[in-house]
Amino acid sequence: MEHTKENLTKAMRWKIAEHLAREQLGRVNENLDDVVVKDTFYTRYGKRAIDFVLALAALIITLPINLIIGVITYFDVGTPLFFRQERVGKDGNIFTIIKFRNMKNLYDERGELLPPAQRVTKWGKFVRRTSLDELLNFLSILKGDMSIIGPRPLPPEYLIRYNKRHKARLAVKPGLECPPREPLDHVRTWQEHLDNDVWYVEHVSLATDIMMCFRLVQYALDRKSFTARSDVKTGTFMGYGMDGMAINMDGVPQKYVEKEFMEAERVKEA
Repeated sequence: MEHTKENLTKAMRWKIAEHLAREQLGRVNENLDDVVVKDTFYTRYGKRAIDFVLALAALIITLPINLIIGVITYFDVGTPLFFRQERVGKDGNIFTIIKFRNMKNLYDERGELLPPAQRVTKWGKFVRRTSLDELLNFLSILKGDMSIIGPRPLPPEYLIRYNKRHKARLAVKPGLECPPREPLDHVRTWQEHLDNDVWYVEHVSLATDIMMCFRLVQYALDRKSFTARSDVKTGTFMGYGMDGMAINMDGVPQKYVEKEFMEAERVKEA
């Protein structure tokens, strides 16, 4: 088998992320400042009260839309209608998000799911572009697992990969989105994404949330951003490169790929 990143299995990619964490995080963390988490009456009580009221109203208003999405999803990908996945919430607590499915279960010759970009349907691309796939997240907001504005909830596998500053994104509840503060002329990198989350943690307030809501509308309508969401091009967060910057699989040094293939071949021969 050719030693390319495309030929790595999911298990191999996860092992590479573990190697990166062990070898890079200590060095990366040495040069980072601590995060000062904003703690006010608003963050402790006001934000939750506003989230509850807005989420309840949103669920009532979007009920007809969700019913329509459910019917189309049934004819598009069949049953089950819903996709459930564990995500990391405030203080590292695990919760389950629910979304309408927009991908088919297609597998490669090794029995592994194909990449999301190859499984998402035409309807799925549409709901991603329009953020209609986010509507059921108002259930998580109503329950108290999420907030309207906050860092997007990411998979539990990422927990060991964060540097000490980026791990501070878990000091607040995750949200529907934590949009960039200024318009970008490119798709956000993982470094920009995570740095923006930490900025929010340090500056969260009613004024910040109002500003972020306006930014959220702009972000949802931005062509580059919704193209990236619909085509699933951002890639998996793998950790940090030699320069200390957050990377996806494209940024992983080839030496880690070669090492993992050599280990896999050694195990196969044993």
